This record gives sequence, structure tokens and C-alpha cells, in this order.
Amino acid sequence: MQSVNLTHHFLIAMPNMVDPNFARSLTYICEHNEQGALGLVVNRPIDMTLGGLFEQVDIALDDPRWVSLPVYFGGPVQVDRGFVLHRPAGTWQSTLAVRDDVALTTSKDILEAVGRGEGPDQILVSLGYAGWGAGQLEQELGQNAWLTVAADIDVVFNVPPGERFQAAVDLLGIDLTRLSDDVGHA
Repeated sequence: MQSVNLTHHFLIAMPNMVDPNFARSLTYICEHNEQGALGLVVNRPIDMTLGGLFEQVDIALDDPRWVSLPVYFGGPVQVDRGFVLHRPAGTWQSTLAVRDDVALTTSKDILEAVGRGEGPDQILVSLGYAGWGAGQLEQELGQNAWLTVAADIDVVFNVPPGERFQAAVDLLGIDLTRLSDDVGHA
């Protein structure tokens, strides 16, 4: 079977997605290989700001532009752990480079730098991530659970959270309401 690499793609939940973690979700895939896939849901802000999160982890947040930025539900895996999607990529302790200009970091040093005003120019902080085991995402794609489209990272960083899902759908140029839920049928 032809393998597909969906790194730096959006997963757009199909209208028939019943899993409450992913219904109407937009997920940015940070890594996809034969071992599985890892991504962040990027359109689900939770009832917490970066100011509140930094207070909880006891890091000073001296840069006012980040204080009221929302924290996101990144997915149902490791929901007690922070994940920072950012650009530029930079050089942090525990970083997965998605592309030359986009990375995912899980180490505390990036939060400390953000607090000092020395962090990346653009960040999205989530609690938890979305993960798939080997072949699991491919199986879900075969069941018409997701639409995929090459990501436009500006959708993540420059479009309001409530508009990101539709912005990604617009990249495909389709009307989701006209799609059939049946596999193999138009």
C-alpha cells in the first residue's frame, strides 16, 4: 500500500465524526510516519489563558502580549502536559521540527523564554495532543473520518479559533454540507 505522509497537513473532521474529542475539530499534524501520527487540535480553546497557565507552573509572564492568549485542548493524550506549537522553530531542549519554520516543543525552556519576552514570534499552547498508532490514522482516513489538506500555518496563527475550521475547509474549496457519509459514494 502506498504510504502517505501527512506531516504539515490539516485533518478536518468529517460531519459524521461522533467522537466528542474531534467533532468539528481541526487538527494540525506535526509528525506522521510508519510508527503513527501526532497532531494538535488547533480550534478548541479551553477556559484558561497563558497568564493562568504560567501562574500554575510558577513561571513569570512579563510579556503582556501573551497574558490573555487562550490555551487549547490539543487532544485526549497526555492532557496534563503542555505542547507549544511555534514559529520560528528556534533551538529549544525538546523540539520536533515540523518544517524549517514551524516546530512543536514540550520543554519548559520555551515557556520561560516566552515569559521573558524572548520566545518565538507566534505560539499556540495546548494541553494534550492527538495521537494515532501505526496505521490507525490511515484506517480512519479509509473510513472517511477525516478530510486532509496541506496546512497553511497562517490559519493556525493568524485566524481566530472559531474561524479556523472553516478556513481549512475553504482551502479544499468544498462545501462540507454536500458530502456523503458513505464510504465509496459521492
